[in-house]
Amino acid sequence: MTFNDDLNACAALVEKGDPLRFRTVMAAPLAAREKLFPLYAFNVEVARAPWVTQEPMIAEMRLQWWRDALEEIAQDAGKIRRHQVVTPLSRVIDAASATQLDALVAARRWDIYKDAFEDEGHFERYIDETSGHLLVAAVRALDPQVARDCETVLRDAAFASGVAAWLRAIPALVGAKRIPLLDGRDAGIKTLARSALDRLRKARAHHRSISKAAAPALWPTLQAAPTLRAVIKRPDLVADGLPDIPRDGLWWAALRSRW
Repeated sequence: MTFNDDLNACAALVEKGDPLRFRTVMAAPLAAREKLFPLYAFNVEVARAPWVTQEPMIAEMRLQWWRDALEEIAQDAGKIRRHQVVTPLSRVIDAASATQLDALVAARRWDIYKDAFEDEGHFERYIDETSGHLLVAAVRALDPQVARDCETVLRDAAFASGVAAWLRAIPALVGAKRIPLLDGRDAGIKTLARSALDRLRKARAHHRSISKAAAPALWPTLQAAPTLRAVIKRPDLVADGLPDIPRDGLWWAALRSRW
């Protein structure tokens, strides 16, 4: 695979819609970029689909379009639609990843409506299906053996990263009249952040199990620890928006293959 127009379009989508992942991908080897940019561009497109319209039916149709595309990839019947993201994505994921990413798209239906999460299990499934499925698919594209052997480690890291990103999104979610937290009190926010940080520490205890080839997929989790520590220290900041994390630290950590 080479960086053709489709991959350049994917990179542009990620640069605009997910700057953190864009920076980490640009620190990765070229072979990894060719696999990660289509996955992350897919994630950008799906994540924003529920928000580009006020009509729930149209949002549902947008998500269904992606589910249909993933079904074509999973079936591998030679009838995959031509699209600047779907086409390169079909070349870097297998049927198992397509099935997991379909569950990711289905989880994003929560974003369309204004219902609260049913319970803690519902919230944790949402984070796992959006953040966890994406990370596992990314690692499977880079090193399938690590994805098979270390899925629990990957999902722990992804949960921490997903919660950190979620806490950063609270002002926007509340502004959109969503109910993003089961317990929005300071104590509840601190408990959530501590739980996520514990899972990140558990994942990092197994960092030697992650190959050099798979490591770039873990680099986006670098934002999790500083975010979660900031929330534990000042949970009141979540409502108004957490301060940005210095970019240089994330960049150099990625260059040293840390996560």
